Amino acid sequence: MYHRLPAFRSANGTGPGSCYHCSVGHVGFAPFGSWGESVMRRMKGLVLAGGKGSRLRPLTATGAKQLVPVANKPVLFYALEQLVEAGITDIGIITGDTGSQVREAVGDGSAFGARVTYIPQPAPLGLAHAIITAQAYLADDPFCMFLGDNFLMGGIVDHARRFAESSCQGQILLKHVNDPSAFGVAVLDDAGRVTQLVEKPKEPISDLAVIGVFFFGPEVHEITPRLMPSARGELEITDAIQGLIDAGYEVRSSLITDQWVDTGKKDDMLEANRLVLATLKGRIDGSVDHASTIVGEVVIEAGATVAGSTVRGPAVIGAGAVISDAYIGPFTAIGASCTLSGCEIEHSIVLDRSIIRNVSHRIADSLIGREVVIERSPLKPQAIRLLLGDHSSVAVI
Repeated sequence: MYHRLPAFRSANGTGPGSCYHCSVGHVGFAPFGSWGESVMRRMKGLVLAGGKGSRLRPLTATGAKQLVPVANKPVLFYALEQLVEAGITDIGIITGDTGSQVREAVGDGSAFGARVTYIPQPAPLGLAHAIITAQAYLADDPFCMFLGDNFLMGGIVDHARRFAESSCQGQILLKHVNDPSAFGVAVLDDAGRVTQLVEKPKEPISDLAVIGVFFFGPEVHEITPRLMPSARGELEITDAIQGLIDAGYEVRSSLITDQWVDTGKKDDMLEANRLVLATLKGRIDGSVDHASTIVGEVVIEAGATVAGSTVRGPAVIGAGAVISDAYIGPFTAIGASCTLSGCEIEHSIVLDRSIIRNVSHRIADSLIGREVVIERSPLKPQAIRLLLGDHSSVAVI
């Protein structure tokens, strides 16, 4: 018998989400109905899952950045689920060097209720180049382009409906940000139409950042072949959108008020992990002994064991993980088949099959890769011994 303390709930007994396996829950999503059927018939999805993921090295040195997990689920899966939830089930996935990993993880798309077509991109030459690469697949269909490493808390149902019901040739999602100089930003007219896009403006002409979800009609294929590479050698999506505007086409805006995270860096991944875990509904499918304490919303997957430990939610313990004489703090996701003993960790992500044992200092704010071993030797004299790959970052306190 384990000790389970009550989880915090809002005054009205509701929370922002309801289902761990259904991405981020259902709050804010319109019910799937006749309009969704219409969207499914007339719109395709294009998900970008190539790119190098250089900002997440060494974690992505040999792996796809879109497969790094948020709450033990690859961030790419959230994009696929949200497209399907909006009725978009014909989905093309742009792949690069890690294409085989993406294909193995996603399969034919049936697990998501989708039909997936893989579209190799010879080189990561820009977002607009991805549209050129996928032109034969997209044909004359309108489509939603979703960057596979972007995390959008509220989904895209309402935005997809707006585009499906409009006659515009493009629609971009925007969010108010505190530092416009770090983003591409949009200038709007009084009717909400986009009149200008500026990449990382030095002067604050707008605080509306362009996020990684776009809706286009087939007219965009008139623009992309005429684009010239930018200073960084890529065909920029902002240039494609500006090209539509300059050609007299209508590009509308759709403002998001939910959380959005571009999961390109470690702290971004931790923030997305925090947002998903905050919606967690606890369940115990594994084993918890009488000497352990479970506090708040905690998911313990099948085959996981917790012994002599405290797990304070929101947190998730992956299938087959072994937790003993340990403290697992809030906003922590422990991957499958991990072993943690004699240690403390919080606000962190630990990927599959890693080992943390006999560490005297609490680990926090960390992203730990697969099959990593972190341990403190009992031998004297004690010293720090490291074997680290390229681009590693270690903080010793």
